[in-house]
Amino acid sequence: MHPHVGIATIDTSLDSRAITFENPTGARGAGGSTHGGRKGAPSRPVVGGERVVLADIEGPGVVNHIWLTVPVAEPERMRALVLEVFYDDADEPSISVPLLDFFGLAHGRSVPYDSALTAVQEGRGFNSFVPMPFDRRLRIEFVNASEHWTLLYYQVDYTLQPLPTGAGFLHVTWRRQNPTVMRDDFTIVDGLEGPGRFLGCVVGVRVVDHGDWYGEGEVKVFRDGDSNLPTICGTGLEDYVGTAWGMGAHHAPYGGAPMIVRADGTPDAEGREPAFVSFYRWHVPDPIVFTTDLRVTIQQIGARWFAPGQEADLEEYERTHPVAGAGWLRDHLPNGMAAFGIVERVDDYCAAAFVYCTRPQPVARVDVATAVADLS
Repeated sequence: MHPHVGIATIDTSLDSRAITFENPTGARGAGGSTHGGRKGAPSRPVVGGERVVLADIEGPGVVNHIWLTVPVAEPERMRALVLEVFYDDADEPSISVPLLDFFGLAHGRSVPYDSALTAVQEGRGFNSFVPMPFDRRLRIEFVNASEHWTLLYYQVDYTLQPLPTGAGFLHVTWRRQNPTVMRDDFTIVDGLEGPGRFLGCVVGVRVVDHGDWYGEGEVKVFRDGDSNLPTICGTGLEDYVGTAWGMGAHHAPYGGAPMIVRADGTPDAEGREPAFVSFYRWHVPDPIVFTTDLRVTIQQIGARWFAPGQEADLEEYERTHPVAGAGWLRDHLPNGMAAFGIVERVDDYCAAAFVYCTRPQPVARVDVATAVADLS
């Protein structure tokens, strides 16, 4: 069967709707009524501290696409914009995440990229095609937690329909550890109860330690009672993303690193020790399913090499950076290299984790002060 044969299916049980400021309820035949339908209400200003309900929908149904845009601003202002989603009249959200992180970019910095599930077209059109099933009710809210006003445009495309068999509720959690703790792996996600599916993550690294390469850490997936050792263990940060031998800016359907920049925001073509890194990984053709519990972590391990004559530098570095792996290698190294080692290090990590669960669960709300710190 052709992989896209489904798009040729005409299913009249789907009631196709869209919500914008032009039709805030998504009602049939009610779009574009302001100013005689001549582009009357495409957007509205959102002042600092304001919370706006983008959609409040009675189900069952599925949100299939969210498009949104605001004027791109400095990272601290962008990071203070938050998206929250509530299921079935819940008081606490099941999605609470900085706006750009939801669309695949960390650190409040926008760059053009596209993936199978998210895209930021021309660096300013934010798109999510992550399906969001809901049962009795779904409420989407936009929060401007900055001190400045912004101009908001959006569209939520959805279908009212019976829920597909086995459909889960999308949860998105966000956390940041600034800085991480030596030998204590950063947790991308934990605490959600199964059955469920880990769809993937958007991870940001602010490189604050010193060395030659920050990304030797392995991604580990602990599921269904795994304790000391995981069921799934990767081979390195850039390997998890899908590239190899270091990581420059790139994007592909299921993994990529759209943003690798220096402190001044300019691109870092080498990508070895940049200031800010943002990468994503979507587990679509390679599903990660759990029955009871899930914990996903990533190690803070890097690499360092020393040339002949730098013995004193090596000795000083060893005092603060314990070796990992097989320790320091001194033989059979390329010319100009006297020692090479995989070492423990400390950096600043954040992660938005996307997880489907069979029942809605609350997640921790974004701590905006934590989110906007140290972004420049």
